Amino acid sequence: MNRAGVRVDTTAVDAGTSADVAVVGAGPAGLYAAYCAGFRGLSSVLIDALPEPGGQIAALYPEKKIYDIAGHPAVRGRELVDGLVAQVEPFRPVYLLGRTAVSLTSDGGGGWTIGVEGGRRVRAGAVVVAAGLGRSTPRTLPCLGPYQGRGVAYHVPRLDEHRGRDVVIVGGGDSAVDWALALAPIARSVTVVHRRSAFRAHEHGVKRMYASGVRVITGAEVVECRGAGRLEEVRVRVGEEQWELPAQALVAALGFITDLGPIADWGLRMMNRRIMVDATMRTNVPGVYAIGDMCFYEGRVPLISVGFGEAATAANHVAVELRPGSRLAPEHSTGTDGALMS
Repeated sequence: MNRAGVRVDTTAVDAGTSADVAVVGAGPAGLYAAYCAGFRGLSSVLIDALPEPGGQIAALYPEKKIYDIAGHPAVRGRELVDGLVAQVEPFRPVYLLGRTAVSLTSDGGGGWTIGVEGGRRVRAGAVVVAAGLGRSTPRTLPCLGPYQGRGVAYHVPRLDEHRGRDVVIVGGGDSAVDWALALAPIARSVTVVHRRSAFRAHEHGVKRMYASGVRVITGAEVVECRGAGRLEEVRVRVGEEQWELPAQALVAALGFITDLGPIADWGLRMMNRRIMVDATMRTNVPGVYAIGDMCFYEGRVPLISVGFGEAATAANHVAVELRPGSRLAPEHSTGTDGALMS
């Protein structure tokens, strides 16, 4: 397990996994879709290229507060993901994490087979695509590669891991500024290195960063990383000079390159790199649904809360599709008295 309640499937890669519903993407919408499917008595498998559930929240801003989730005046990204994982856990979904869904083929009997990176096959009666903005690849610098995972990272999963460290953050956007502000009270030192003189981040955050005691070096770039086994220091070029900075951790907040990846070849009707759906969240391919930021319909608002509603809509229509004669509307959860969760 890599997070409480998450059972990662570690059986042989040539074996198969079967479920009523395959959810491609384990972000907030995907996790909630698996919960809604479980509430209707359907089994699910969640497939995600990231090594832990939570999607971009877990990857980019787990410690930031989110203010537009119904019922939560404010909730940290990590807390929201932990809550979603705990919510779906009674239905025992299977997680295939750190693996990309690469192909989608009909099994000839009304169901689907998803080919997963590494050779695994997932068979499901229906598929819900909840892949967010698509496959994300972090932007990087050539000198960072040798120390990736050995001091160099592209996000900060847990702030406390950097307690007492000298941290260098590279970038000029909101993520760089947010990490600097979050780490300032915890790390021994925080230095932000940005190649331009002005930041792209919100002005309020930049002002707070300068007032926080964080060291800011602009018009500069990291040109070398050093260390025996792990990162120990970085060399920064500032104009004609080169400075050496102690660094046991470097956060490369340089942004991500996103693309649809293999999903673009699944025969799904697209609009502006999004999958077109109807009011039931169905795509043009029978048995395949799309929700969250990956889907498109006229008037959609890109909010996590909207994705939750789409997840519920898709899961309940899947329940009717897989079990003809079932009611579209689920039972009231208040009337289950925990029976479904046991």
